[in-house]
Amino acid sequence: MTPQVRAFHVLLDQALSEKDTDGRVWGNARFGCYAFYDLDGEVLYVGSAGEGLRTRVRRHLTGYRTDAVATRILDVHEVAELELWPIWALEEVGRSDRLRVQNELSGIEGAIYRRAVAENQFGPPLNEVIPADMNPATLPPSRRFALLDESTRQERSHPDARLARRAENLARLASTVLERGSPNDGMRRALLIQAARFTALAATHLAYVRGLPKPYPAVLDIAGLLDSPEVD
Repeated sequence: MTPQVRAFHVLLDQALSEKDTDGRVWGNARFGCYAFYDLDGEVLYVGSAGEGLRTRVRRHLTGYRTDAVATRILDVHEVAELELWPIWALEEVGRSDRLRVQNELSGIEGAIYRRAVAENQFGPPLNEVIPADMNPATLPPSRRFALLDESTRQERSHPDARLARRAENLARLASTVLERGSPNDGMRRALLIQAARFTALAATHLAYVRGLPKPYPAVLDIAGLLDSPEVD
């Protein structure tokens, strides 16, 4: 394990072991939602956990791969921050009340996703499956954690390093689309968003080199490209 990866794992373990004001460990909640942020503070991915927040988050960010990572939709190298929403009210819910659990998880995950769509400058999160459009849900208290130390953040933030990494990841995602033969709409949608993110970063860096203001987000009309209601 390289020093950078080791530091990432240490910060991840610390985040999942932090306690709230009531002494509850954030990562120990049975049910909850989470979001991963990139180096620009953009939401990369939103998810929910029905088997424990710690287990689900670690499956994404460590060696226990999930579909989002295995298919190159989500690049762990780009993840700089983590936000957790434990749903403590569901801790005592029995296994027989799965519908209540699923409805509450879906409602909160959908609310987080829609907030990300509204706040992200360059496109919605990379979710292959868009959370269901449930009734508006009130988000429980959350906490956001840094997962990169300062030296790693500075190194990974260099635009040329990010462009090279994104180009590699984009090519691998495109290869996955090819190899699957008939990939679903969600994977092609993620491919488009990744390509748009790459283009936005390249355009921003070119403007910087030329001494010009960075391009407006509206220049890259991701909403028009996707033609999807969640980005209206």
